[in-house]
Amino acid sequence: MRQRRREVVKELLRERGELLVIAGLGSTAWDITAAGDSPLSFPLWGAMGQAAMMGLGLAAAQPERRVLVITGDGEMLMGIGSLATIGVQQPANLTVVVIDNERYGETGMQRTHTAEGVDLARIAAACKFKHAVTITAELGPLRELVYRTPGPNFAAVKVADEKLPLVLPPHDGVLLKARFRRALLGPKAEPETSADVLPEER
Repeated sequence: MRQRRREVVKELLRERGELLVIAGLGSTAWDITAAGDSPLSFPLWGAMGQAAMMGLGLAAAQPERRVLVITGDGEMLMGIGSLATIGVQQPANLTVVVIDNERYGETGMQRTHTAEGVDLARIAAACKFKHAVTITAELGPLRELVYRTPGPNFAAVKVADEKLPLVLPPHDGVLLKARFRRALLGPKAEPETSADVLPEER
Protein backbone atom coordinates (compact mmCIF):
# COMPACT_ATOMS: atom_id res chain seq x y z
CA MET A 1 0.00 0.00 0.00
CA ARG A 2 1.38 3.40 -0.98
CA GLN A 3 1.93 6.33 1.32
CA ARG A 4 -0.66 9.08 1.65
CA ARG A 5 0.70 12.37 0.33
CA ARG A 6 -0.35 14.65 3.16
CA GLU A 7 1.05 12.29 5.77
CA VAL A 8 4.36 12.27 3.89
CA VAL A 9 4.52 16.07 3.69
CA LYS A 10 3.45 16.49 7.32
CA GLU A 11 6.23 14.15 8.43
CA LEU A 12 8.76 15.91 6.21
CA LEU A 13 7.92 19.28 7.75
CA ARG A 14 7.67 18.08 11.35
CA GLU A 15 9.99 20.14 13.58
CA ARG A 16 11.29 21.88 10.46
CA GLY A 17 13.07 24.68 12.30
CA GLU A 18 14.65 27.12 9.82
CA LEU A 19 14.17 24.91 6.75
CA LEU A 20 13.29 26.93 3.63
CA VAL A 21 10.57 25.33 1.49
CA ILE A 22 9.49 25.91 -2.11
CA ALA A 23 6.31 24.08 -3.15
CA GLY A 24 5.44 23.44 -6.77
CA LEU A 25 2.24 24.58 -8.44
CA GLY A 26 -0.88 22.69 -7.40
CA SER A 27 -1.27 19.82 -4.97
CA THR A 28 2.08 20.16 -3.21
CA ALA A 29 1.26 23.80 -2.41
CA TRP A 30 -1.98 22.59 -0.82
CA ASP A 31 -0.06 19.81 1.00
CA ILE A 32 2.45 22.13 2.69
CA THR A 33 -0.38 24.43 3.75
CA ALA A 34 -2.32 21.51 5.22
CA ALA A 35 0.82 20.64 7.21
CA GLY A 36 0.86 24.17 8.67
CA ASP A 37 1.27 27.47 6.85
CA SER A 38 4.66 29.08 7.49
CA PRO A 39 6.33 32.32 6.38
CA LEU A 40 9.41 30.23 5.53
CA SER A 41 7.39 28.41 2.86
CA PHE A 42 6.91 29.80 -0.64
CA PRO A 43 4.07 28.02 -2.48
CA LEU A 44 3.99 28.64 -6.22
CA TRP A 45 0.67 29.68 -7.69
CA GLY A 46 2.07 29.62 -11.22
CA ALA A 47 5.28 28.97 -13.18
CA MET A 48 4.69 25.25 -13.65
CA GLY A 49 7.97 23.41 -14.07
CA GLN A 50 10.03 26.02 -12.22
CA ALA A 51 9.94 24.81 -8.59
CA ALA A 52 13.35 23.10 -8.71
CA MET A 53 14.97 26.15 -10.32
CA MET A 54 13.44 28.40 -7.66
CA GLY A 55 14.98 26.08 -5.08
CA LEU A 56 18.36 26.23 -6.81
CA GLY A 57 18.34 30.04 -6.79
CA LEU A 58 17.39 30.12 -3.12
CA ALA A 59 20.05 27.53 -2.23
CA ALA A 60 22.69 29.57 -4.05
CA ALA A 61 21.63 32.80 -2.33
CA GLN A 62 21.46 31.19 1.12
CA PRO A 63 24.26 28.59 1.20
CA GLU A 64 24.14 28.28 5.00
CA ARG A 65 20.44 27.30 5.01
CA ARG A 66 18.86 23.98 4.08
CA VAL A 67 16.43 24.29 1.15
CA LEU A 68 13.69 21.80 0.31
CA VAL A 69 11.68 21.74 -2.91
CA ILE A 70 8.45 19.73 -2.64
CA THR A 71 6.76 19.25 -5.98
CA GLY A 72 4.69 16.80 -7.98
CA ASP A 73 5.62 14.42 -10.75
CA GLY A 74 3.73 16.41 -13.40
CA GLU A 75 5.44 19.65 -12.40
CA MET A 76 8.85 17.97 -12.26
CA LEU A 77 8.38 16.39 -15.68
CA MET A 78 7.63 19.80 -17.16
CA GLY A 79 10.87 21.19 -15.70
CA ILE A 80 13.00 18.07 -16.14
CA GLY A 81 15.94 20.03 -17.53
CA SER A 82 16.35 21.76 -14.17
CA LEU A 83 17.78 18.52 -12.77
CA ALA A 84 20.74 18.80 -15.15
CA THR A 85 21.38 22.40 -14.09
CA ILE A 86 21.21 21.49 -10.40
CA GLY A 87 23.57 18.57 -11.01
CA VAL A 88 26.12 20.87 -12.65
CA GLN A 89 25.81 23.51 -9.92
CA GLN A 90 26.04 20.95 -7.05
CA PRO A 91 24.26 22.91 -4.27
CA ALA A 92 25.11 21.00 -1.08
CA ASN A 93 22.12 22.48 0.78
CA LEU A 94 19.34 21.52 -1.68
CA THR A 95 16.98 18.56 -1.68
CA VAL A 96 14.22 18.02 -4.24
CA VAL A 97 11.34 15.76 -3.17
CA VAL A 98 8.77 14.71 -5.76
CA ILE A 99 5.42 13.57 -4.42
CA ASP A 100 4.69 11.08 -7.19
CA ASN A 101 1.09 9.93 -7.52
CA GLU A 102 1.61 9.26 -11.26
CA ARG A 103 -1.21 11.69 -12.04
CA TYR A 104 -1.82 15.28 -13.16
CA GLY A 105 -3.87 16.14 -10.09
CA GLU A 106 -5.00 19.61 -11.14
CA THR A 107 -6.34 18.74 -14.58
CA GLY A 108 -8.36 15.56 -14.06
CA MET A 109 -5.98 12.87 -12.72
CA GLN A 110 -4.63 11.87 -16.13
CA ARG A 111 -1.67 9.47 -15.98
CA THR A 112 1.80 11.04 -16.10
CA HIS A 113 4.88 9.45 -17.67
CA THR A 114 5.94 8.03 -14.29
CA ALA A 115 2.87 5.78 -14.51
CA GLU A 116 4.44 4.38 -17.69
CA GLY A 117 7.81 3.61 -16.10
CA VAL A 118 9.74 6.88 -16.35
CA ASP A 119 12.10 6.81 -13.35
CA LEU A 120 12.74 10.30 -12.00
CA ALA A 121 15.32 9.13 -9.45
CA ARG A 122 17.42 7.54 -12.18
CA ILE A 123 17.20 10.73 -14.22
CA ALA A 124 18.39 12.73 -11.19
CA ALA A 125 21.24 10.26 -10.63
CA ALA A 126 22.28 10.63 -14.27
CA CYS A 127 22.25 14.41 -13.69
CA LYS A 128 24.92 14.02 -10.97
CA PHE A 129 22.75 14.37 -7.86
CA LYS A 130 24.78 13.06 -4.92
CA HIS A 131 21.87 10.94 -3.71
CA ALA A 132 18.78 9.98 -5.72
CA VAL A 133 16.24 7.48 -4.41
CA THR A 134 12.69 6.25 -4.85
CA ILE A 135 10.82 5.80 -1.58
CA THR A 136 7.71 3.69 -1.08
CA ALA A 137 7.64 3.09 2.67
CA GLU A 138 9.96 4.21 5.48
CA LEU A 139 10.38 8.00 5.69
CA GLY A 140 13.32 8.10 8.12
CA PRO A 141 15.92 8.06 5.31
CA LEU A 142 14.01 10.85 3.56
CA ARG A 143 14.21 13.12 6.60
CA GLU A 144 17.92 12.36 6.79
CA LEU A 145 18.34 13.54 3.20
CA VAL A 146 16.36 16.73 3.77
CA TYR A 147 17.86 17.82 7.08
CA ARG A 148 21.39 16.44 7.27
CA THR A 149 22.83 14.82 4.14
CA PRO A 150 25.01 17.01 1.87
CA GLY A 151 23.41 17.32 -1.54
CA PRO A 152 22.15 17.89 -4.04
CA ASN A 153 19.65 15.21 -3.08
CA PHE A 154 16.60 13.87 -4.86
CA ALA A 155 13.75 11.62 -3.75
CA ALA A 156 10.66 10.44 -5.58
CA VAL A 157 8.07 9.37 -3.02
CA LYS A 158 5.41 7.09 -4.45
CA VAL A 159 2.00 8.01 -3.02
CA ALA A 160 -1.62 7.00 -3.57
CA ASP A 161 -3.50 8.77 -6.36
CA GLU A 162 -6.14 10.23 -4.05
CA LYS A 163 -8.09 13.43 -4.65
CA LEU A 164 -8.07 15.56 -1.48
CA PRO A 165 -9.85 18.72 -0.32
CA LEU A 166 -7.95 21.89 -1.14
CA VAL A 167 -6.15 23.67 1.71
CA LEU A 168 -5.08 26.89 0.06
CA PRO A 169 -2.20 29.19 1.01
CA PRO A 170 -2.67 32.97 0.67
CA HIS A 171 -3.55 33.96 -2.91
CA ASP A 172 -1.60 37.24 -2.84
CA GLY A 173 1.78 36.73 -4.50
CA VAL A 174 3.12 40.05 -3.21
CA LEU A 175 2.19 39.08 0.35
CA LEU A 176 3.84 35.67 -0.04
CA LYS A 177 7.03 37.26 -1.34
CA ALA A 178 7.11 39.95 1.35
CA ARG A 179 6.50 37.62 4.28
CA PHE A 180 9.06 35.11 2.96
CA ARG A 181 11.71 37.85 2.65
CA ARG A 182 10.93 39.10 6.15
CA ALA A 183 11.10 35.61 7.66
CA LEU A 184 14.34 34.87 5.82
CA LEU A 185 16.20 38.18 6.13
CA GLY A 186 14.73 39.72 9.28
CA PRO A 187 15.39 43.46 9.74
CA LYS A 188 17.46 43.57 6.53
CA ALA A 189 14.33 42.85 4.48
CA GLU A 190 13.26 46.40 3.75
CA PRO A 191 10.18 46.63 1.51
CA GLU A 192 11.19 46.94 -2.14
CA THR A 193 8.04 48.94 -2.94
CA SER A 194 4.98 50.16 -1.06
CA ALA A 195 3.17 47.06 -2.37
CA ASP A 196 5.55 44.89 -0.32
CA VAL A 197 4.29 46.27 2.99
CA LEU A 198 2.35 43.53 4.75
CA PRO A 199 -1.36 44.21 5.41
CA GLU A 200 -0.89 44.44 9.19
CA GLU A 201 1.70 47.19 8.69
CA ARG A 202 -0.48 49.43 6.52
